[in-house]
Amino acid sequence: MIAARSLCPVALCALLAGCAGAPVSEPPPAPAPVAAPSPATSPAPAAAPTGKPRPGGFYLDDGPGDNAPDAQTLAAIPDAVPRDEPLHRFANRPYSVLGLSFVPLTEHRPFRQRGRGSWYGRKFHGQKTSSGEPYDMYGMTAAHATLPIPSYARVTHLASGRSVVVRVNDRGPFKPGRVIDLSWTAAAKLGYVNDGSAEVEVEAVFAPGSAGDLLARRAAGQPEIARPAPGPAAPAAPADDVIAALAADGATDAPTDGHWLQLGAFSTLDNAQALSRRIAAALGELADRISVSSDGERHRVRAGPFGSRDAAQGAARALRDQLGLEALLITR
Repeated sequence: MIAARSLCPVALCALLAGCAGAPVSEPPPAPAPVAAPSPATSPAPAAAPTGKPRPGGFYLDDGPGDNAPDAQTLAAIPDAVPRDEPLHRFANRPYSVLGLSFVPLTEHRPFRQRGRGSWYGRKFHGQKTSSGEPYDMYGMTAAHATLPIPSYARVTHLASGRSVVVRVNDRGPFKPGRVIDLSWTAAAKLGYVNDGSAEVEVEAVFAPGSAGDLLARRAAGQPEIARPAPGPAAPAAPADDVIAALAADGATDAPTDGHWLQLGAFSTLDNAQALSRRIAAALGELADRISVSSDGERHRVRAGPFGSRDAAQGAARALRDQLGLEALLITR
């Protein structure tokens, strides 16, 4: 999944390596189990985590990673929130892969598709996507062959009825019958990580009041008013352990004088630390500015201090554009 700025031969090969490498759900042909590595032997960096099973048939050097979120943390990870974003300058140009030609959509309009959904994990974690953003297997993102980049889609697991909303920022998959590659987290929330793939429905969703939203409402015969995109709501997260509504959180303090961004508040320290790691991985320039502060009951994720209000607002825009995170600016 390499950035599709020009789809030159080298970049195309890298793109094929990522998008064609979605997990496969077929069981191994040999009935004999594979012996686990000796605990005394350090695994190679790209090997699957030692001491952990590899259900689902993903590649030996792929998988969920050693620090995959547990079920409680997964439940607290919110869906992507559709926003009206400008289309990427390069990632929506026509391209060819494996002798097939693709013409991406260049406008936000109604779209619905059914087929096989797969996922990709730590083998590609941190690599550039077609949008140029680093792939974050713990984010709510996806790869699609023709949906605009960036855009948003509701993906429904047809067998269970579960739905998630993801942000499309990559191209793929290119295997026959595959219609979308989800991040590990999105596939885990849908419940098909261990199976490798599942039958899904992909539906474009839009920011309320955007051009795509108006077109979708007209097609459905609905009034053209600004309201949340239609469809089933995402599974609710525990009320006491989600990213807090920043303006209502009541914490306007900051550790030192300067300009700070408050990014989230949790009742569980592990969840606050998971968010801080996600931000640091996606925005390396903020890695040294991310911190978690605790008051015993709340664990808050902040970035700062920044030398000026403009610098803090610039960081807030980067967080919103790349991760869909809204930040509260605090000045002391």
